[in-house]
Amino acid sequence: MHLTVDGPAAAPVLLLGGSLGTAAAMWQPQVPALAERFRVIRYDHLGHGRSAVPAGPYTLDLLGREVLRTLDRLDVPWVHYAGLSLGGMVGMWLAAHAPDRVRRLALLCTSAWLGPAGPWRERAATVRAGGLPAIADAVVARWFTPAFATARPDVVAAHRAMLTATSPAGYAACCEAIAAMDLRPDLGRIVTPTLVVAGADDPATPVAHAREIVGRVPGARLVVLDAAAHLANVEQPARVGRLLREHFEEPGG
Repeated sequence: MHLTVDGPAAAPVLLLGGSLGTAAAMWQPQVPALAERFRVIRYDHLGHGRSAVPAGPYTLDLLGREVLRTLDRLDVPWVHYAGLSLGGMVGMWLAAHAPDRVRRLALLCTSAWLGPAGPWRERAATVRAGGLPAIADAVVARWFTPAFATARPDVVAAHRAMLTATSPAGYAACCEAIAAMDLRPDLGRIVTPTLVVAGADDPATPVAHAREIVGRVPGARLVVLDAAAHLANVEQPARVGRLLREHFEEPGG
């Protein structure tokens, strides 16, 4: 996996996992504030950004184990972890299956189950046949509220370019991993302090999905952000940065 690293070498490690169809630059709005306190490592999912594109099929287990292999290679025993969308799904898998490796967890605009599987497999087939431009307009429309898209067309265009630069094979394989995913039985095993953040206007992972996670993860707390769709960290950068920093700086963090 390709990594982008910021912050002091001796600081606690904060690992950031992004949304399906994005790369490490998705988290740039939060990096300056977080890197003051943490060694911030942003990774590109397999099949995304500058990471390798191994042959499929992909599963959440594969994506999670690749993160663990990367931490082992870096000789990092534990991390704080924040993930949005697909990154949040990987975070739930890590916290459930390798609890000693995740000290504190933040889950943004994500879901433990995004079934039924059929639409995800159809999306994968569409991308394999026509590339990312075939779905780009529909995906980006779910990433941002109409008001933000009107006010910041430059930001929307940059993220659309990030999406269309993604490997079609890698994107499709990750769609199929989501199609097969059901993390709901694992949520009760998560013991790390967990913050769940939802966008009030997110059509991709509506607030109900966040409430289900909070209802199943012991002690998890929920924050719903107004005026935010799926990429809430981009639409509400200061608020998300503050929430993450406060969560990971709490006593014991």
